[in-house]
Amino acid sequence: MRALGKSRRTSRTVTVGLCAAAFAAALTAAAPAQAHGTGGTAHWELKASGTDVRFRGLSAVSRDTAWVAGSKGTVLRTTDGGANWRDVSPPGAAALEFRDIEAFDARRAVALTIGEGEDSRVFRTDDGGVTWTESFRNTDPKAFYDCLTFFDRRHGLAMSDPVDGRFRILATSDGGRSWKVLPGAGMPAAQEGEAGFAASGQCLVSAGPRDVWLATGGAARARVLHSADRGLTWKAADTPIPAGDPARGVFALAFRDRAHGLAVGGDYRADQASPRSAAVSGDGGRTWKPAGSPPAAYRSGVAWLPHSRTSALAVGPTGTDLTSDGGRTWRTVDTGSYDTVDCTPDLGCWAAGEKGRVARLER
Repeated sequence: MRALGKSRRTSRTVTVGLCAAAFAAALTAAAPAQAHGTGGTAHWELKASGTDVRFRGLSAVSRDTAWVAGSKGTVLRTTDGGANWRDVSPPGAAALEFRDIEAFDARRAVALTIGEGEDSRVFRTDDGGVTWTESFRNTDPKAFYDCLTFFDRRHGLAMSDPVDGRFRILATSDGGRSWKVLPGAGMPAAQEGEAGFAASGQCLVSAGPRDVWLATGGAARARVLHSADRGLTWKAADTPIPAGDPARGVFALAFRDRAHGLAVGGDYRADQASPRSAAVSGDGGRTWKPAGSPPAAYRSGVAWLPHSRTSALAVGPTGTDLTSDGGRTWRTVDTGSYDTVDCTPDLGCWAAGEKGRVARLER
């Protein structure tokens, strides 16, 4: 029976892998003019969210289940592929700005609001958003939390812009029910003006049980900081993505394993160009190379396609780009506005952004 079970798992893995390859090929065949059409190409299909708020927080659980979080204290959840959305916003949070959410399943999720001082908070639900518990409220007026990530269902981190010259890291070991500030001794000194961007919930990302990366901008150099011990010690690496201005830098990261990573960003101002808006790493973020043909504009979110070693999506206010060579070159496949993107192992890819826009990738 053990051998049969292994055979079944192997068969399923191969089948999923072939489906993923076909999925990537269908997306590659898409063109901007076809992006919301059919005709056999993969495309974003908008799902009516019933609201006009901006969603920068997104956590895809599966093709059927996803959570989005955004402005005016709004959190929505779907369990039927986006056909219906339930407003599960925490009571009394209408004045807060959600910028990140991490869901473990259809019932359990942790969400982050951003802002100076007490505007930075963490909420957790265990019943699909029927009730929420505020598990952290920042009391340091110098802190401003941007993103959070989880290694597993218990261990996670949140990051704040520098406090007293160093990025601040908050840790949980009980699934977000309680949090503590980690010692700052292992964090490199921040550059003058350096910060994270709370644009897509992807300025802090993890891969595996211990590795985590932090994206920065706003200073002379756009950097990626890496920790291999769940945030206790960090090493910084420069990226080729331009910075030198509060509106420029690395906005989002995606690692498909502890070695292979993508970085996207640029200048979020609509009237400013964003050359060299993407970079790639093959050594865990120790070094970064510029994309040979990057997205043509600023991108705020990025995600690897499921079960693919070479294909990924990057999204931003002016469109979606696809790479099929591991981040070396990108081409635009959609012109709709999205801020964040997330994919799941069952070939579910979701995107969300301004004016209540939520979409699922369809074929």
